[in-house]
Amino acid sequence: MSETAALNPAHTERLEFARTLAREVGLEALRFWNERGPENLGTENKGLQDFVTEADKAAEDTIKRAIDERFPNDGFVGEEGGRKSSATGTWVVDPIDGTANYLRGLRHWGVSIAYVEGDTTVVGVIHDSATDRIYSAQLGGGATRDGEEIHVSPTTNPHAATGILGTSRRLPFDIYLSKLRALYDAGIEYRRIGSAAIGMIRVAEGVADFYYEAHLNCWDALAALLIVQEAGGKGIAPPMATFIPDGGEVYCATPGLSDLLEGLLVEGDKNSSLL
Repeated sequence: MSETAALNPAHTERLEFARTLAREVGLEALRFWNERGPENLGTENKGLQDFVTEADKAAEDTIKRAIDERFPNDGFVGEEGGRKSSATGTWVVDPIDGTANYLRGLRHWGVSIAYVEGDTTVVGVIHDSATDRIYSAQLGGGATRDGEEIHVSPTTNPHAATGILGTSRRLPFDIYLSKLRALYDAGIEYRRIGSAAIGMIRVAEGVADFYYEAHLNCWDALAALLIVQEAGGKGIAPPMATFIPDGGEVYCATPGLSDLLEGLLVEGDKNSSLL
C-alpha cells in the first residue's frame, strides 16, 4: 500500500468485523468436530462427493445473523443457500471451505468471508481453522496473517515451483488431466489439498507458487483472491456479474511465473481480473 493511500473506513470496519466473526465460527466448527467426531456431524449429501454438515449450516446462520445485526443494509450470498440482495455491497461466504476434509479430520479447511462492492472485492478474510490463523486483506491495504504482512514467493524458476490444483465434478475430468500433463511436461510440481480458499492463501504467504481450478463457485475464491492480490500476486477470475451466479475458472500465481503458468493452465479470458 502506498504511504499516502487512504483506506476506506467503511471497508476497514467490515474487515475488523469479519476477522472476529471468521475466527469465532471457525473455532466453533473445530470444537463441534472434536466433541462429536466424524460419525456424528449430521452429514448430508448434496451430490457426489459433495457434503454439508450441521456445522456448515450453523456457521452460515451465525455469520448471516451477525451481518444482519451489524450491517442490515448489506447483501448476502452463502454456499448453503442464504441470499439477500442489496444495491450497495454484498457479503459472499463459505462457512466451511473444504467440508470433505473437515469430515475426515484432514487439516485443510477454513472459513471464507468476502465483501464485494460492484465489480470489486474490497475485503477478504480466511480463517485457517485447523491452525487458528487469520489471513486477511482490504483493498489497497496489503495482506496479513495474524496481523503480520505476507507476500507471495519470489520464485522464477519453474523447476523449483510447486503449486496447488483443484478439480471439479462440474467439468469433464479430461480438463484436469490436461493440466496435470502440462505441468508435468514443464517440470512443475503440484499438489491437491481439497480446499480452494486454503490453497490460495498458501500462494499469498509464499508457501505455494500458484493455484488453479477450472471451475469454482464465488464463495470458494473471492476472499482468497483478494488476499493473494494484496500480497503481490496475480489473480484471474470471471467478471463479478458472471462469477457470483455461475462460478468459473480461477487462477492465481506469483508474478515471476505468471506468464508461463497462464499459458499452461488458463483457458478463458486472461484479462479478466477481479482487481
